[in-house]
Amino acid sequence: MIYLQLFGVFFVIGLFTFGGGGAMLSLIQMQVVGRFGWISESQFADIVAISQCTPGPIGINCATYVGYEVGAGAGGHLAGILGSACATFALVLPTFLIFYGIITLYNKYKGTRLFSDIMTGLRPAVAGLIFAAAIILIFKIDFGAGGLNIGILQSTFPHWTSWLILAASLAASFIWKINPILLILAGGLTGLILY
Repeated sequence: MIYLQLFGVFFVIGLFTFGGGGAMLSLIQMQVVGRFGWISESQFADIVAISQCTPGPIGINCATYVGYEVGAGAGGHLAGILGSACATFALVLPTFLIFYGIITLYNKYKGTRLFSDIMTGLRPAVAGLIFAAAIILIFKIDFGAGGLNIGILQSTFPHWTSWLILAASLAASFIWKINPILLILAGGLTGLILY
């Protein structure tokens, strides 16, 4: 019975959570701590801390850990492993089903004019969203009573070398077509050396 409850809770969380793992945490807490009382508030805080420290998406890590705790509490180590598998599978299943549906529709309609028109409209919208995210990471924009105030986020660009790293990354990406993973690693290494 506990596995059906775990599956149901995490399937619904996976189905209705938008915004990534961080957005899932409040829903997971509301269900496993508040509604069902499977774990305590302090246990949940520990689970979140461990989920952030381990590799992988925080929502999936949290589901795996909660599933283990709930399963182990109901029947030992083997039951905990089964609980982990159940919660994790339930959390990712909605995403899999949605993507399978999207891929099916894509394969069916990719040659139509309607699909082509939709994709033509989506490309600039996605580019605009990425550009907006970049602006948010660089500038502090305040629409206060005194009008519009724009400044540089000091936490993002604490020193002139930060701007140099940005310029070098853009040049390496657009001019020399260097792999983004290598750029991320190089940026991290440069930050480790300089800061």
